[in-house]
Amino acid sequence: MMHFLQDTTEELIEKIHGSLKLAIVVTTHHKPDGDAMGSSLALNGYLTALGHAVSVITPTDYPSFLHWMPNHDDVIIFEEKEAYCSTLTLKADLIFCVDFNDLKRINNFGLVVAKSQAQKVMIDHHLEPSGFDDYRFWTVEASSSCELVYEFIRKANDTNLINQSIANCLYTGMMTDTGSFRYRGTSSNTHRIIADLIDKGAQNSLIHELVYDTNTMMRLKLMGFILYHKIEILSEFNTALIHLSHEELMRFEIRTGDTEGFVNFGLSIEGIRFSVLIIDRTKLVKMSFRSKGDFSCNEFARAYFEGGGHKNAAGGQSTSSLEATVARFKEILPLYKDQLTK
Repeated sequence: MMHFLQDTTEELIEKIHGSLKLAIVVTTHHKPDGDAMGSSLALNGYLTALGHAVSVITPTDYPSFLHWMPNHDDVIIFEEKEAYCSTLTLKADLIFCVDFNDLKRINNFGLVVAKSQAQKVMIDHHLEPSGFDDYRFWTVEASSSCELVYEFIRKANDTNLINQSIANCLYTGMMTDTGSFRYRGTSSNTHRIIADLIDKGAQNSLIHELVYDTNTMMRLKLMGFILYHKIEILSEFNTALIHLSHEELMRFEIRTGDTEGFVNFGLSIEGIRFSVLIIDRTKLVKMSFRSKGDFSCNEFARAYFEGGGHKNAAGGQSTSSLEATVARFKEILPLYKDQLTK
């Protein structure tokens, strides 16, 4: 178990174990990844097994390589059914907020969640929670939110309720958020949980295939295009920069999730300590940051690009044009030369 865990869920566990059937909404951040969907759908399975009425609502759509996940067909997308999602949320007794710690991360759905009288439960592993929650199960020591969901179920003495479907969901999130168990946040506890999930039926080989080996031809072509044409090495700062225009996204018929992991291309280059992927999404310019060692992506993103996340992995955004955002990034880099080159 994690040494530093903010846990205020004693009363919550009594509540979900009670005889009263609760109306529960489970939600996660916009453009959910494997950990977001894995933790949401695992909670859905667990809370349903306890007899509650559960609705999983995502602010936006999510990648097709996650559509195989158990109960995917029951997920409701807020952008597509705003009125229905709002009704469910405003009538809910509890709202589980997983894999995010600020209501800004769920876009306009955050306004509905804030308005709801339901008690809010935060299960998350990102830095600096904003404090909207009534119950908290939080630490930055966890490899993923799925690891925390497992720990929450274990604290409730309910690991016997983890069936193959729940195990598959939890395995997916832990696998994707650790880069297949190679990132710094992967601990011995992570591996012990993974062993238990496999014992409970998690289909590790199949999950890897479904997540990583279902590329479209256009995604592979975009990958080649980036590797050959779009990586700029700023050697003075040990930094790699990739930026994609909206026209380039259209050219390669990019769908939700198709650029997942591309920021790591730069970080895989020898000597590179900081990598950024900047994409023009029309409404906003979105940014992904990755780093090695002690350089804090989270602090960089928070200071300049309305973002945040983890020490070595964070996101950000800009309302300026793609060109202006790239220029601003390059203007800021010299301030961090000592940190990136020492």
